[in-house]
Amino acid sequence: MGDICKHVFVIGLDGAGNFIKDTPTPNIHGLLQQGALTYQAQTVFPSISAQCWGSMFHGVEPDQHQLSNDIASDTRFPEDSVYPSFMKLIRQQYPDAKLAAFSEWSPINHGIIEQSCQFENLSIRCPELITTAADYIRNNPDVKCLYVQIDNPDGAGHEFGYGNHVPKYLAKITEVDEYVGVLLDAIRDAGILEESLIIITSDHGGGGDHPRSHGSDHPMDMTIFWGCYGKAVASGVEITDAVSIKDTAHVVAYALGIEPCPTWSGKVPEGIFTTAVVAE
Repeated sequence: MGDICKHVFVIGLDGAGNFIKDTPTPNIHGLLQQGALTYQAQTVFPSISAQCWGSMFHGVEPDQHQLSNDIASDTRFPEDSVYPSFMKLIRQQYPDAKLAAFSEWSPINHGIIEQSCQFENLSIRCPELITTAADYIRNNPDVKCLYVQIDNPDGAGHEFGYGNHVPKYLAKITEVDEYVGVLLDAIRDAGILEESLIIITSDHGGGGDHPRSHGSDHPMDMTIFWGCYGKAVASGVEITDAVSIKDTAHVVAYALGIEPCPTWSGKVPEGIFTTAVVAE
């Protein structure tokens, strides 16, 4: 199983749901409209950050990875779990690879990603987080996998409300698009854009059962955007296959030529890659 790219970047917009479709996001759309994109991807229930990011990294439902916000804040993810993260699989496949996670929400770095991954990590607020991540990319063009989590949409949703009817929430998503642009510029400056797979997604939406919260199975809470760009990604494709946030782990592994963990319950959605994907 050969790799189809040398680098993977995963950019997560906390609490953005699929509302990038309702506000100007020229950097995100400028990239993903050259790749594959869906506004109908689904997160996991309960639609809460640790459960959702946990499912993205570990490829399974929350009742399997057993993460919650409190658990991720207070404990390390167990190294003996049968549901390793895609970061752990990359570390095992590439022992000397550079891995990094720059997350505004620190439990991702300390409680969701296994510490054995030996990854560069930082948890500070934006915009400092973004400028530091961009500098890291420029100074480490050989990075194998980098994850960036931006918290601002979720904060705006809790303060002002979620949804396409809330101007201050949508304005925060547009602001975050500028941060994404800084990261994309750094990837271009490092000369590795055409060697990379870039995934941009959200963990959950909000405003379903409560205008300023999330966690329910309401479509506003559960529906997210999910898109990717890379030379092996079909160009200008609206993904019609069902996409789950859990699928992210499979896509990362496939792109880097790594056999997916057999206990993962996601898949590589059909129609993303121009190369044939062998069914798991």
